Amino acid sequence: MNIGLKRLQQIKYRASLIYNIRMAIAFIGTAFIPYFLNFQIATIPLTLGVVAAGLSDIDDRFTIRIMNQAYTYLGFFIAASAIQLLFPYPVIFAISLLFACIAWVLLGSLGRRYATISYGCLVVSVYSMLGVHLFDAWYIQPSLLVIGAIWYGILSTISYLLFPIRPVQEKLALSYSSLGNFLFAKTNLFDVDMTEKSYKQSWIDLSMENSKLIQLFNEMKISLLTRLKGDRGRKSTRRSLQYYFVAQDIHERADSSHIDYQILVEHFKHSDIIFRFQRILSLQGKACKDLSDSIRHRTKYEHNIRFKQAFDNLNLSLKRLRKNYPSDPLWINALYSLYKNLKSIDSQLKNLETEQAITFESEQQESLLKDDDLKGFSDIILRIRQNCTPESVLFRHAIRVSIVLFISYIFIQTTHITYGFWILLTALFVSQPNFNATKRRLKLRILGTIMGVLVGFCILFFVPSTEGQLLLLIISGVLFFELRSKQYAQATAFITILALINFNLDGGLGYTAAVPRILDTVIGCFFAWLGVMFIFPDWKFRRLPRNIKKAFKAQCDYLSEVVKQYHHGKNNGLDYRFIRRTAHNSDAELASVISTLATEPFYNSAKKTQSFDLLCLNHTLLSYIAALGAHREKIEDSDILKLLDQAVSDITGVLLYDEMPDLTVTNVLQTIRDRLSQDNTNDQLAIIILQQLSLMFGILGQLRTLKQSLSYEHDDTSAFASL
Repeated sequence: MNIGLKRLQQIKYRASLIYNIRMAIAFIGTAFIPYFLNFQIATIPLTLGVVAAGLSDIDDRFTIRIMNQAYTYLGFFIAASAIQLLFPYPVIFAISLLFACIAWVLLGSLGRRYATISYGCLVVSVYSMLGVHLFDAWYIQPSLLVIGAIWYGILSTISYLLFPIRPVQEKLALSYSSLGNFLFAKTNLFDVDMTEKSYKQSWIDLSMENSKLIQLFNEMKISLLTRLKGDRGRKSTRRSLQYYFVAQDIHERADSSHIDYQILVEHFKHSDIIFRFQRILSLQGKACKDLSDSIRHRTKYEHNIRFKQAFDNLNLSLKRLRKNYPSDPLWINALYSLYKNLKSIDSQLKNLETEQAITFESEQQESLLKDDDLKGFSDIILRIRQNCTPESVLFRHAIRVSIVLFISYIFIQTTHITYGFWILLTALFVSQPNFNATKRRLKLRILGTIMGVLVGFCILFFVPSTEGQLLLLIISGVLFFELRSKQYAQATAFITILALINFNLDGGLGYTAAVPRILDTVIGCFFAWLGVMFIFPDWKFRRLPRNIKKAFKAQCDYLSEVVKQYHHGKNNGLDYRFIRRTAHNSDAELASVISTLATEPFYNSAKKTQSFDLLCLNHTLLSYIAALGAHREKIEDSDILKLLDQAVSDITGVLLYDEMPDLTVTNVLQTIRDRLSQDNTNDQLAIIILQQLSLMFGILGQLRTLKQSLSYEHDDTSAFASL
C-alpha cells in the first residue's frame, strides 16, 4: 500500500507526465467535439490552434499568464484574419507578408514573452494559408484557430492553478542535474593518465558543460523573478530561491582552480592524493544528481554518509604530503585551498534543508534578482531601436526570414505547386539565426518528414475509420510536443502524421498530400539554406573578435568586483551576483560561438584550433578568478591590497588594450612571498591570493597572443564569406 502511494506521489510530481496529460486532453477536445457535432472539418483549425498555442505557451505567474494569453489570442486573430482577407490579392499579400514578418520577428526584441507570442503568430499565419479554402466566411477559420488556442489556454491555466510551483521546481531539478554533470566533467582534470590533447579536451568539455549550466541558471532566474513579483510570501518560492543561490555558490567553488591541473597531476601522479580529490568531486556530482531527483519527486535529500570518511582520509593524505614534501609549500597550500573549497561545497549540500529556515525578509538585500523586464514605453522604443541595425542578430534574422518567405510565396504563385504553402511552413520552422542550427534542422526536418509520410501512409491505409484516425491524431500531437525540444526528427515525423490525418479529414486528401509533403519540405529547406548562406549570413567567425572582447571585459569586471570585496568585506548582494553571472554568460556565449566554427565552411582550420585554445584559456582564467572569489573576505595587509589593485589594472590592460604584461606585479608577488617566508607567517588567505594572481599572470601572454591572432582576418577565406 505504501509503495503504491509513493508511486502515485512520484507520478503526481512528474512534470512531463502532467504536460502530456494536458496535451492529450487538448487534442481529444479538438478531435472529438467536432466529431460529435458533425462538424469534422473544424478539427483542422482547432487542432492547429492548439499547436500554435502550445508553441507560444510561457511559464509565468497567474496575472501575467492571463495577460499573455489575451495578447496571444488577439495576435492570432489579427494574423489569421489578415491572411484570409488579403489572400485573394497576391501582390498586396506578398508585400504584406514581407513587412509583417519583419515586424513580428522584431517584436521579440521586447523580451522572451513577446518573442514567443510573435513566433506563434507567424506560425498561425502560415497555418491560415494552408486552410484558407476550408470555409466560405473569412472569419470562421480565424475564430476556430483562436477557439483552439483558448481551449489550450484553459487547460494550461488549470494545470498552473493545480501545480503553480511545478515548472520552477522542474527547472531547479534540471539545474542541479546539470551542476552534477559539470562536477563530473571537472573530475577529468584529475586524470593521472591525461595527455596534452586529452587535457585540452577536458577543458573544452568543462566549458561546454558550463555553458549548458549557465543557460539553465538564466532560465531559472526568469522563472523565480516572475514568481517573486506575485507571491513574495510563499514558502515554496523562498525555498526554490534559496536552492538557486546555493547552486550558484556551489558552481563558483566548483569552477574555481587553485593550480595548473596538468602540472599538479604530473607532480603527484604516483600519490593517492589525486585520486582522492577526483573521488570527492565524483561523489559531489552524484550528490547534485540525487538532490535533483529529490526536488523533482518532492522527497527529502539525504546527504551521503561516505563524504565524512572521504574527507577524513583526504585530510590525512594532505598532512602526510606536508611532511613528505616540506620544500613544496606552494603545492601543498594549493591543495589545502582546493580541500577547503570542496569542504565548503559539502557543507552547502549537507545543510541545504536547514537553510530554508532563513526568512525572506532577512535575505532581501542578498536575494534580489536583476529584473530585465520592460520598464515603460521609453524602454520599448530603446529596445526596438537597438535592434533596428544590421549589427543586431535579431534584425538580420528578421530580414532573412521575411525574404525567404517572400521568395517562397512568389515561387508558389508562379509554379502553382500542389500544397505549396507547406514550403512556407518548412522555411519558417527550419530558419534559425545561425548557419549551424539551420543546417542541423535541414537534415532532421527532411528525415522526419520522410519518416512521418511513410508511417502516415500506413496509418491511412490500415486505419480507414475516422475514429481510429482521430485517436492517432491525438497520440501524434502529444508525441510531437513531448519530443520537439529533444528529438527534432521524431517530432517532425509526428507532426507530419498529424498533418496527413488532418488533410484526410478534408475530403480524404491524405493520400494525395503525402508525396507533395516531402517535395514541399525539400523545397522549403532549400530556400532556408539559401537564406542562411546568402542573406545577412551570420558567420560566427565574423563575430568572434567581438565575443572575445566581450568575454575579456566581463572577466575584468568580475575580477575588479572580487578585489573590491577584499577591501571592504564579503558581500553576496545583487551587484556581485550580476557581475559574476555576466562573466559566466559571456564565457558561455564564447563557448557557443566557438563550438559552431567547426561547422562553418569558410573558416581557416588553423584559426579553429586557435579558437579552441583561447576557449580553454578563457575558462581557465575564469576559474582562477572564481577561486579568488570563493575565498574573498576583508584583509588588512596594505601591500597585498595594493598588489590586487595593480593586478586588476595590468590584467585589464593586457586583455582589453593589448598592452604587454607588466613585470612589476610579478616582482611584487615574489617580494611579498619572500616577506611571508622570512616572517614564517602562515597566512593562508595571503598565500591563496598570491597563488591565484601568479596563475593568472602565467596565461596572460598566451591570451593576448591568441586574441590578436583571432581579431584580424586575413585574405584566406572564400568569397562567399564576404556576402
